[in-house]
Amino acid sequence: MIPIIFGVSGAQLSAEERAFFGSAAPAGYILFKHNIVDRDQVRALTDDLRELTGRDNLPILIDQEGGRVARMMPPIWPEFPSAAAFDTLYEIAPMSAIEAARCNAKAIALSLYEVGITVNCMPVLDLRHAATHIAIGDRTLGQDPLRVASLGRAVLNGLQSGGVTGVIKHLPGQGRATLDSHHHLPRVDASDAALSKDLEPFIHLNDARIGMTGHVVFSEWDTVHPATMSPTIIGDIIRNRIGFEGLLLSDDLHMEALVGDIVTRVVDCLAAGCDIALSCWARGDDMERIAATLPEISDVTAARLAAADIGFRADEEPIADLIARRDALLAYV
Repeated sequence: MIPIIFGVSGAQLSAEERAFFGSAAPAGYILFKHNIVDRDQVRALTDDLRELTGRDNLPILIDQEGGRVARMMPPIWPEFPSAAAFDTLYEIAPMSAIEAARCNAKAIALSLYEVGITVNCMPVLDLRHAATHIAIGDRTLGQDPLRVASLGRAVLNGLQSGGVTGVIKHLPGQGRATLDSHHHLPRVDASDAALSKDLEPFIHLNDARIGMTGHVVFSEWDTVHPATMSPTIIGDIIRNRIGFEGLLLSDDLHMEALVGDIVTRVVDCLAAGCDIALSCWARGDDMERIAATLPEISDVTAARLAAADIGFRADEEPIADLIARRDALLAYV
Protein backbone atom coordinates (compact mmCIF):
# COMPACT_ATOMS: atom_id res chain seq x y z
CA MET A 1 0.00 0.00 0.00
CA ILE A 2 1.29 3.48 -0.86
CA PRO A 3 0.42 6.71 1.04
CA ILE A 4 -1.86 8.29 -1.56
CA ILE A 5 -5.58 8.72 -2.10
CA PHE A 6 -6.54 8.84 -5.77
CA GLY A 7 -9.59 10.09 -7.61
CA VAL A 8 -11.56 7.94 -10.06
CA SER A 9 -12.26 9.11 -13.60
CA GLY A 10 -15.91 8.15 -14.04
CA ALA A 11 -18.98 6.30 -12.81
CA GLN A 12 -17.29 2.92 -13.27
CA LEU A 13 -13.69 1.80 -13.22
CA SER A 14 -12.09 1.66 -16.63
CA ALA A 15 -10.06 -1.40 -17.56
CA GLU A 16 -6.91 0.72 -17.30
CA GLU A 17 -7.83 1.96 -13.81
CA ARG A 18 -8.67 -1.54 -12.66
CA ALA A 19 -5.24 -2.82 -13.71
CA PHE A 20 -3.39 0.22 -12.35
CA PHE A 21 -5.15 0.41 -8.99
CA GLY A 22 -4.71 -3.31 -8.48
CA SER A 23 -0.95 -3.05 -8.85
CA ALA A 24 -0.39 0.39 -7.25
CA ALA A 25 -2.47 -0.30 -4.10
CA PRO A 26 -3.27 3.29 -3.05
CA ALA A 27 -4.35 3.85 0.54
CA GLY A 28 -7.83 4.91 -0.59
CA TYR A 29 -10.01 6.80 -3.04
CA ILE A 30 -12.09 9.98 -3.20
CA LEU A 31 -15.32 10.47 -5.15
CA PHE A 32 -16.75 13.61 -6.79
CA LYS A 33 -19.91 14.53 -8.70
CA HIS A 34 -18.62 12.94 -11.89
CA ASN A 35 -18.51 9.61 -10.06
CA ILE A 36 -22.12 9.81 -8.89
CA VAL A 37 -25.23 8.71 -10.84
CA ASP A 38 -27.58 6.87 -8.48
CA ARG A 39 -27.53 4.57 -5.47
CA ASP A 40 -27.04 1.31 -7.36
CA GLN A 41 -24.20 2.75 -9.44
CA VAL A 42 -22.34 4.26 -6.46
CA ARG A 43 -22.70 1.04 -4.47
CA ALA A 44 -21.39 -0.97 -7.41
CA LEU A 45 -18.41 1.38 -7.74
CA THR A 46 -17.49 1.25 -4.04
CA ASP A 47 -17.95 -2.53 -3.96
CA ASP A 48 -15.66 -2.74 -6.98
CA LEU A 49 -12.98 -0.71 -5.22
CA ARG A 50 -13.22 -2.87 -2.09
CA GLU A 51 -13.08 -6.10 -4.07
CA LEU A 52 -10.07 -4.82 -6.02
CA THR A 53 -8.14 -4.08 -2.82
CA GLY A 54 -9.50 -6.90 -0.65
CA ARG A 55 -9.96 -4.38 2.20
CA ASP A 56 -13.34 -4.05 3.90
CA ASN A 57 -12.01 -1.01 5.78
CA LEU A 58 -10.94 0.80 2.59
CA PRO A 59 -11.12 4.60 2.95
CA ILE A 60 -13.53 5.86 0.29
CA LEU A 61 -13.83 9.60 0.78
CA ILE A 62 -16.31 12.25 -0.31
CA ASP A 63 -17.01 15.93 0.46
CA GLN A 64 -20.68 15.85 1.47
CA GLU A 65 -20.90 18.83 3.81
CA GLY A 66 -24.25 20.23 2.71
CA GLY A 67 -24.96 23.63 1.23
CA ARG A 68 -22.54 24.54 -1.54
CA VAL A 69 -20.34 21.49 -1.00
CA ALA A 70 -22.27 18.38 -1.94
CA ARG A 71 -21.43 15.62 -4.41
CA MET A 72 -24.61 13.56 -3.99
CA MET A 73 -27.51 15.74 -5.03
CA PRO A 74 -31.33 15.83 -5.22
CA PRO A 75 -33.52 14.29 -6.43
CA ILE A 76 -31.67 11.05 -5.64
CA TRP A 77 -30.41 12.24 -2.25
CA PRO A 78 -31.73 14.84 0.21
CA GLU A 79 -30.48 18.40 0.15
CA PHE A 80 -28.59 19.17 3.35
CA PRO A 81 -28.12 22.67 4.85
CA SER A 82 -24.80 24.44 5.16
CA ALA A 83 -23.00 24.53 8.50
CA ALA A 84 -24.04 28.16 9.02
CA ALA A 85 -27.64 27.06 9.70
CA PHE A 86 -26.54 25.39 12.94
CA ASP A 87 -24.48 28.40 13.96
CA THR A 88 -27.59 30.57 13.56
CA LEU A 89 -29.71 28.25 15.71
CA TYR A 90 -26.96 28.15 18.35
CA GLU A 91 -27.50 31.89 18.92
CA ILE A 92 -30.89 31.22 20.49
CA ALA A 93 -30.81 27.54 21.48
CA PRO A 94 -27.34 25.97 21.86
CA MET A 95 -28.50 22.47 22.84
CA SER A 96 -31.05 22.40 20.04
CA ALA A 97 -28.35 23.41 17.57
CA ILE A 98 -26.07 20.64 18.80
CA GLU A 99 -28.83 18.05 18.43
CA ALA A 100 -29.79 19.38 14.99
CA ALA A 101 -26.17 19.18 13.85
CA ARG A 102 -25.90 15.61 15.14
CA CYS A 103 -29.11 14.51 13.41
CA ASN A 104 -28.04 16.17 10.17
CA ALA A 105 -24.61 14.54 10.26
CA LYS A 106 -26.08 11.12 10.97
CA ALA A 107 -28.55 11.51 8.09
CA ILE A 108 -25.65 12.40 5.79
CA ALA A 109 -23.65 9.46 7.10
CA LEU A 110 -26.43 6.94 6.57
CA SER A 111 -26.90 8.15 2.99
CA LEU A 112 -23.18 7.53 2.44
CA TYR A 113 -23.12 4.26 4.36
CA GLU A 114 -25.81 2.68 2.21
CA VAL A 115 -23.69 3.26 -0.93
CA GLY A 116 -20.42 2.12 0.63
CA ILE A 117 -18.70 5.47 1.29
CA THR A 118 -16.72 5.29 4.52
CA VAL A 119 -15.17 8.75 5.11
CA ASN A 120 -16.77 12.20 4.88
CA CYS A 121 -14.53 15.28 4.79
CA MET A 122 -16.35 17.33 7.40
CA PRO A 123 -16.64 19.15 9.81
CA VAL A 124 -14.99 22.43 8.82
CA LEU A 125 -13.51 23.77 12.08
CA ASP A 126 -12.12 26.98 10.56
CA LEU A 127 -13.35 30.04 12.44
CA ARG A 128 -15.31 32.60 10.45
CA HIS A 129 -13.75 36.07 10.47
CA ALA A 130 -14.88 39.33 8.91
CA ALA A 131 -12.54 38.80 5.95
CA THR A 132 -13.04 35.03 5.55
CA HIS A 133 -13.15 34.17 1.85
CA ILE A 134 -16.47 32.96 0.44
CA ALA A 135 -14.74 29.66 -0.42
CA ILE A 136 -14.97 28.93 3.32
CA GLY A 137 -17.83 31.27 4.23
CA ASP A 138 -21.02 29.48 5.26
CA ARG A 139 -19.18 26.17 5.49
CA THR A 140 -17.96 27.21 8.94
CA LEU A 141 -19.75 26.52 12.19
CA GLY A 142 -19.23 30.05 13.48
CA GLN A 143 -16.74 32.54 14.86
CA ASP A 144 -16.62 31.46 18.49
CA PRO A 145 -14.10 28.67 19.17
CA LEU A 146 -16.16 26.87 21.80
CA ARG A 147 -19.30 26.99 19.65
CA VAL A 148 -17.42 25.61 16.65
CA ALA A 149 -15.92 22.86 18.81
CA SER A 150 -19.31 21.94 20.32
CA LEU A 151 -21.05 21.77 16.95
CA GLY A 152 -18.03 20.02 15.43
CA ARG A 153 -18.18 17.34 18.12
CA ALA A 154 -21.87 16.82 17.35
CA VAL A 155 -21.04 16.40 13.66
CA LEU A 156 -18.29 13.87 14.36
CA ASN A 157 -20.59 11.92 16.69
CA GLY A 158 -23.43 11.97 14.17
CA LEU A 159 -21.20 10.74 11.37
CA GLN A 160 -19.77 7.98 13.55
CA SER A 161 -23.20 6.73 14.63
CA GLY A 162 -24.10 6.59 10.94
CA GLY A 163 -21.11 4.35 10.17
CA VAL A 164 -18.85 7.02 8.62
CA THR A 165 -15.58 8.55 9.82
CA GLY A 166 -15.37 12.35 9.83
CA VAL A 167 -12.38 14.53 8.93
CA ILE A 168 -11.62 17.75 10.78
CA LYS A 169 -10.38 20.49 8.47
CA HIS A 170 -8.48 22.61 7.56
CA LEU A 171 -5.63 22.26 10.06
CA PRO A 172 -4.35 24.53 11.59
CA GLY A 173 -7.25 26.85 10.62
CA GLN A 174 -8.09 28.50 7.30
CA GLY A 175 -10.63 31.08 8.43
CA ARG A 176 -8.31 34.06 8.08
CA ALA A 177 -7.53 33.29 4.44
CA THR A 178 -8.79 36.01 2.09
CA LEU A 179 -8.04 34.04 -1.09
CA ASP A 180 -9.43 30.75 -2.40
CA SER A 181 -6.67 28.12 -2.24
CA HIS A 182 -8.21 26.36 -5.23
CA HIS A 183 -6.87 29.25 -7.31
CA HIS A 184 -4.35 31.24 -5.23
CA LEU A 185 -2.02 30.75 -2.27
CA PRO A 186 -3.47 32.57 0.76
CA ARG A 187 -1.03 34.25 3.11
CA VAL A 188 -2.00 35.01 6.69
CA ASP A 189 0.19 37.49 8.57
CA ALA A 190 -1.64 37.41 11.92
CA SER A 191 0.34 37.18 15.14
CA ASP A 192 0.78 33.99 17.11
CA ALA A 193 -1.56 35.36 19.77
CA ALA A 194 -4.30 35.93 17.19
CA LEU A 195 -3.75 32.55 15.55
CA SER A 196 -4.06 30.85 18.93
CA LYS A 197 -7.81 31.51 18.81
CA ASP A 198 -8.06 29.70 15.47
CA LEU A 199 -6.35 26.65 16.97
CA GLU A 200 -8.87 26.24 19.77
CA PRO A 201 -11.57 24.21 17.95
CA PHE A 202 -8.89 21.81 16.72
CA ILE A 203 -7.44 21.51 20.22
CA HIS A 204 -10.89 20.65 21.61
CA LEU A 205 -11.31 17.98 18.90
CA ASN A 206 -7.71 16.79 18.73
CA ASP A 207 -8.91 13.23 19.36
CA ALA A 208 -10.56 13.10 15.92
CA ARG A 209 -9.48 10.07 13.92
CA ILE A 210 -8.63 11.95 10.70
CA GLY A 211 -7.62 15.53 9.93
CA MET A 212 -6.85 17.49 6.77
CA THR A 213 -4.35 20.30 6.24
CA GLY A 214 -4.98 23.62 4.47
CA HIS A 215 -2.87 25.21 1.75
CA VAL A 216 -2.21 28.49 3.59
CA VAL A 217 1.04 30.27 4.49
CA PHE A 218 1.13 31.44 8.12
CA SER A 219 4.05 33.85 8.17
CA GLU A 220 4.29 33.82 11.96
CA TRP A 221 5.23 30.12 11.83
CA ASP A 222 6.73 29.57 8.36
CA THR A 223 7.33 32.45 5.96
CA VAL A 224 7.76 30.22 2.90
CA HIS A 225 5.74 27.01 3.04
CA PRO A 226 1.96 26.54 3.24
CA ALA A 227 0.83 24.36 6.12
CA THR A 228 0.56 21.26 3.92
CA MET A 229 4.25 21.56 2.97
CA SER A 230 5.64 22.86 6.27
CA PRO A 231 7.47 20.53 8.68
CA THR A 232 7.34 23.33 11.23
CA ILE A 233 3.58 23.79 11.08
CA ILE A 234 2.81 20.07 10.94
CA GLY A 235 5.30 19.16 13.66
CA ASP A 236 5.21 22.12 16.02
CA ILE A 237 1.65 23.38 15.55
CA ILE A 238 -0.56 20.49 14.39
CA ARG A 239 1.09 17.58 16.16
CA ASN A 240 2.47 19.28 19.28
CA ARG A 241 0.52 22.44 20.02
CA ILE A 242 -2.88 21.24 18.82
CA GLY A 243 -2.05 17.73 19.97
CA PHE A 244 -3.56 15.98 16.96
CA GLU A 245 -2.36 12.38 16.84
CA GLY A 246 -4.68 11.00 14.16
CA LEU A 247 -4.25 10.30 10.46
CA LEU A 248 -3.24 13.53 8.69
CA LEU A 249 -4.30 14.00 5.07
CA SER A 250 -3.30 16.78 2.74
CA ASP A 251 -5.98 18.77 0.98
CA ASP A 252 -6.10 18.13 -2.78
CA LEU A 253 -2.60 18.67 -4.13
CA HIS A 254 -3.85 19.74 -7.56
CA MET A 255 -5.05 23.07 -6.16
CA GLU A 256 -3.42 26.11 -7.77
CA ALA A 257 -2.23 27.40 -4.39
CA LEU A 258 0.74 25.05 -4.76
CA VAL A 259 3.78 25.15 -7.02
CA GLY A 260 5.73 22.37 -8.72
CA ASP A 261 4.46 19.33 -10.56
CA ILE A 262 2.13 16.91 -8.86
CA VAL A 263 4.82 14.34 -8.03
CA THR A 264 6.92 17.02 -6.30
CA ARG A 265 3.88 18.20 -4.36
CA VAL A 266 3.10 14.67 -3.17
CA VAL A 267 6.69 13.99 -2.13
CA ASP A 268 7.01 17.36 -0.37
CA CYS A 269 3.80 17.08 1.65
CA LEU A 270 4.71 13.60 2.85
CA ALA A 271 8.22 14.76 3.73
CA ALA A 272 6.68 17.63 5.71
CA GLY A 273 4.70 15.20 7.86
CA CYS A 274 1.38 14.47 6.17
CA ASP A 275 0.54 10.79 6.48
CA ILE A 276 -1.32 10.48 3.18
CA ALA A 277 -1.48 12.78 0.15
CA LEU A 278 -4.58 13.50 -1.94
CA SER A 279 -4.37 13.49 -5.73
CA CYS A 280 -7.97 13.92 -6.79
CA TRP A 281 -7.95 14.60 -10.54
CA ALA A 282 -7.71 10.95 -11.69
CA ARG A 283 -5.18 11.69 -14.43
CA GLY A 284 -3.66 8.40 -15.47
CA ASP A 285 -0.17 9.68 -16.29
CA ASP A 286 0.01 11.66 -13.03
CA MET A 287 -1.12 8.69 -10.97
CA GLU A 288 1.40 6.39 -12.64
CA ARG A 289 4.27 8.80 -11.94
CA ILE A 290 3.17 9.19 -8.32
CA ALA A 291 2.89 5.44 -7.79
CA ALA A 292 6.33 4.88 -9.32
CA THR A 293 7.84 7.40 -6.89
CA LEU A 294 6.23 6.57 -3.56
CA PRO A 295 7.51 4.03 -1.03
CA GLU A 296 5.29 1.70 0.95
CA ILE A 297 3.22 3.34 3.67
CA SER A 298 5.24 3.80 6.87
CA ASP A 299 4.57 1.82 10.04
CA VAL A 300 3.48 5.01 11.82
CA THR A 301 0.99 5.91 9.11
CA ALA A 302 -0.27 2.33 8.93
CA ALA A 303 -0.92 2.42 12.68
CA ARG A 304 -2.78 5.74 12.40
CA LEU A 305 -4.83 4.39 9.51
CA ALA A 306 -5.73 1.30 11.53
CA ALA A 307 -6.63 3.47 14.54
CA ALA A 308 -9.02 5.48 12.35
CA ASP A 309 -11.21 2.33 12.47
CA ILE A 310 -12.78 2.93 9.06
CA GLY A 311 -15.66 0.71 8.00
CA PHE A 312 -17.50 0.17 11.30
CA ARG A 313 -21.21 -0.66 11.38
CA ALA A 314 -23.86 2.04 11.55
CA ASP A 315 -26.49 2.46 14.22
CA GLU A 316 -29.23 2.53 11.62
CA GLU A 317 -32.49 4.51 11.80
CA PRO A 318 -34.69 6.08 9.12
CA ILE A 319 -32.98 9.02 7.40
CA ALA A 320 -36.36 10.72 7.05
CA ASP A 321 -36.84 10.67 10.83
CA LEU A 322 -33.46 12.32 11.39
CA ILE A 323 -34.20 15.00 8.82
CA ALA A 324 -37.60 15.67 10.35
CA ARG A 325 -36.05 16.05 13.80
CA ARG A 326 -33.37 18.39 12.39
CA ASP A 327 -35.92 20.52 10.56
CA ALA A 328 -38.17 20.81 13.61
CA LEU A 329 -35.21 22.20 15.55
CA LEU A 330 -34.04 24.52 12.77
CA ALA A 331 -37.60 25.89 12.54
CA TYR A 332 -36.99 27.74 15.83
CA VAL A 333 -34.86 30.27 13.96
